[in-house]
Amino acid sequence: MVNTVGSYENKKWHKKWIPIKKSLVLTKKQKDLIIGSLIGDGTMWLGKGAQNVNFKVDHGLAQKEYVQWKYQILKPFVFTQPKLSYRKDSDGKPYEKSWWFRTIRHPYLTEIYKSFYEGDGYRSGRKIIPANLKLSPFVVAIWIMDDGSYSNKKIDISTYCFSLLEIHFLQGCFKDTFNIEINYHSDRDKGYRMYCNQQETKKLIKTIRPYIIPSMMYKIGFRNPVTTGFSPLKKVK
Repeated sequence: MVNTVGSYENKKWHKKWIPIKKSLVLTKKQKDLIIGSLIGDGTMWLGKGAQNVNFKVDHGLAQKEYVQWKYQILKPFVFTQPKLSYRKDSDGKPYEKSWWFRTIRHPYLTEIYKSFYEGDGYRSGRKIIPANLKLSPFVVAIWIMDDGSYSNKKIDISTYCFSLLEIHFLQGCFKDTFNIEINYHSDRDKGYRMYCNQQETKKLIKTIRPYIIPSMMYKIGFRNPVTTGFSPLKKVK
């Protein structure tokens, strides 16, 4: 993926971390999780003076199990366990907002960052859809668990941060890869949302369901079989 020879010797890294970071290998599953998350809610950050980026996962309190699941997959790249984040209300009192974790900075992640962010080199700018993006059932499952919703037997996806040209590109990816027709509509001044009609939703669910974790089954119209005792085949009414 990237020539890492000589790229690890950052004077700001703690010496004891260098051998660990040198030994890391980004697996296909880990990379696909990051890609699916970047299309969704995931973010990457290159701090001032840093040579490489980190990757951040941050989801609502109800998605704690989802955060833990992502953490287990990315654990070799994460040196601290998921934590609660807090905000303050109008009276200045702190309240729990979300669960999150952040990976270490690493050249493998920087290579992904260069594809997903525009700007001056790779140091700033908005998230974009790379021209070489390849969708897989696992990537799309992550994306749906991040930004999808299910209503009236249809799945739609929040894609507000992407341009109309990028929406058209994603439509082509769905058609070419899965033979699934996906549409979009303008959501007032927020941007665009992508959605499948009922028939195409059935095809999409069949494609991604093996990769949806139990606590996120509601994203494709099923109850959580672990917490409710219902079969995952039992639809949410």
